[in-house]
Amino acid sequence: MISKSVLLPAYLILLLCVSKACMAYSYGPIDVISPAEKNELWINPGLLSYHFDQSKNFNAVNYGAGFEYKFSSVASLTAGTFYNSNYHQSNYIGAYWQPIAIGPVNIGLVAGGFNGYSSNNNGGWFPAVLPAFTVEGKWIGLNLIVIPTIGDRVSGSLSFQFKFKVFD
Repeated sequence: MISKSVLLPAYLILLLCVSKACMAYSYGPIDVISPAEKNELWINPGLLSYHFDQSKNFNAVNYGAGFEYKFSSVASLTAGTFYNSNYHQSNYIGAYWQPIAIGPVNIGLVAGGFNGYSSNNNGGWFPAVLPAFTVEGKWIGLNLIVIPTIGDRVSGSLSFQFKFKVFD
């Protein structure tokens, strides 16, 4: 069962994507980002995670190393490794798609593959599509990834990924 605290952001993204407001370039504080070519490389030292179920002994400091190559104003590729919430090494590869902005926050999804979680595919690779929110300055940025609770297979969290631009 999906946690109620994750449903609101998911519903907001769905509402934005199917509403007529998305058909326009801008509607009040909501903008549809025009795709434009970019050439930026970001690095990150892993994640900080706030787990919805605080009664379990999850690792909240998920240190590691990751890269994000932003080739468009609305899309980027990402890959990396980190020490996950279950105290095991995990790897990921994926793509961000964030075509909507509300003020400085870009909104969309990250889709990709992960491994290292024994409750999913015996620690092997599995797919995931997650809501993602990003704020970027000239050299520093933050990705917020919403991970829903799915029964006893996935323990939900808000994962904060600080990132640093290497070049643009």
